[in-house]
Amino acid sequence: MPIRHREDQPSSDSRRCSGPAVSITALNYHYPDGHHALKDINLEIEACDKAALVGPNGAGKSTLMLQLNGVLQGKGELEIMGLPVTEDNLPSIRSRIGLVFQNPDDQLFSPTVFEDVAFGPLHMGLPEGEIHRRVEHALEQVGMAEYADRLSYHLSLGEKKRIAIATVLSMQPDILVFDEPTSGLDPRARRALIDYLQDWDLTLLVSTHDMRLVEEVFPRTVVMDQGRIVADAPTEDILADAALLERHGLEKP
Repeated sequence: MPIRHREDQPSSDSRRCSGPAVSITALNYHYPDGHHALKDINLEIEACDKAALVGPNGAGKSTLMLQLNGVLQGKGELEIMGLPVTEDNLPSIRSRIGLVFQNPDDQLFSPTVFEDVAFGPLHMGLPEGEIHRRVEHALEQVGMAEYADRLSYHLSLGEKKRIAIATVLSMQPDILVFDEPTSGLDPRARRALIDYLQDWDLTLLVSTHDMRLVEEVFPRTVVMDQGRIVADAPTEDILADAALLERHGLEKP
């Protein structure tokens, strides 16, 4: 199957679930200094799809991810689970999409693991019993059920990353968005994270430089460079195109 370069044929093959989870049309974003970080982004990700977002540093990957829950807001059309990303819809959208940052310390700020994971459900106004149920389930999902009473700042990087994921899972989102999830992890922690990503029946969008992770977990790969989506295809086709990888600063795993 030939690679569908964006200038030729922008489309998505995924029809495993009905309806798009993420729909972006003609999205542009300028930073206050005038830098044009996103240029006419068109992207659709079906519900239950697993897509990797790759490209060199400065390609616009993180900027794009921050548009999804309204942290940054550009010009264009952007919908999450059918809801336009507008100020009025942000509370609902942020309950449906979970963003896990590269540095877990950006998400862990409570004294204990339990309090960190309970923070989201607590501010959703859920009853105490439901909060405890969600925290226990989220910690079980990342293999950290015994860590509820631990101090977050005493944990290893790999443990912190798993707790950061649990803080998002406790919100029961429809979509998980990760920024460099395997960065800094030792082989065992990395393997555990890959197993979780493979098992979860959620829409996944992951920005990463870890091309082995891409090859193993994600059926679809979207390549960005200089603020544009330059290719969007099955991962095996992207990885088979040596010229494309070299042109956009990527390496075959």
